[in-house]
Amino acid sequence: MTVRRSFRPGSPAGHRHRPWPLCRHCCGLALDLGSARTRAWIAGRGLVLDVPTTTFPGAGAVYPVQRGAIVDVPGTARMLDRLLSHRLPRLARPLVVVTAPVLDGPAYRERARAAVEVLRPRAVLTVPTARAIALAAGADLSVPLLVVDIGAHLTEVVLLVDGLVFDARRTALGTTDLAGTTGLADADAAAEIREAISTMITSMLRQDRTSLTAEALSRGALLAGGGALRPDLTHRLVGGAHAPLRAVPTPHTAALRGAAKMLRAAHGHPSVRGTCPPGPGPLFR
Repeated sequence: MTVRRSFRPGSPAGHRHRPWPLCRHCCGLALDLGSARTRAWIAGRGLVLDVPTTTFPGAGAVYPVQRGAIVDVPGTARMLDRLLSHRLPRLARPLVVVTAPVLDGPAYRERARAAVEVLRPRAVLTVPTARAIALAAGADLSVPLLVVDIGAHLTEVVLLVDGLVFDARRTALGTTDLAGTTGLADADAAAEIREAISTMITSMLRQDRTSLTAEALSRGALLAGGGALRPDLTHRLVGGAHAPLRAVPTPHTAALRGAAKMLRAAHGHPSVRGTCPPGPGPLFR
């Protein structure tokens, strides 16, 4: 099953900021809360965390994020406290940027912010995963861009226009479905995911009254997420989508790297400074 939501294009989001000053009291943290893995990046230290998303490790593991949704906020908070509290400078109030699935909207952002409160953040900002992926790839955000993100439990196809979400589709299928958890053989599950992606792209093309989707598709879609590392998915996906696909370098960590890039501009966000940032458009949600 796919879910669709359309967005109006906004103004270009690119504007310059002074370098964000780093100190022990204003450290920056980028966070990618995936259904299968949690990854974290700390300013000045780089990637510090890439572990399974579980409340408790071992046989008693509980999974607080499922199919791209935070289903257990207290459990997520306990996990973040266990994994990150000792990695941050003592008495630090980190500025946190969290990636968010495009179609989960305010509910996901509210739950993510509530869970991250355990780290005593100075501010918590969220960025659509597709935009973070585009930034990690160094893509030109001044032109329409199609992003295909194949995660562990969720696959999203997102059209970015001027760096903002214009249209998006999703399906509750991902790489974990290739492990026989749905009762399908790997080959059948891979075929189902490929078909779902092709269907989402075709639907976007048919319902787009502009030429933006076709324009983005002609340049080639960006492919990211753990699924981009699966040849059984990507080998036939190019032909099924009737368009070139470009895998982002190190695709499974692309969203986190994009969020880390956005920390450089985060000092100008109104929730951090209390004033509107200079420039024509928002960087975050």
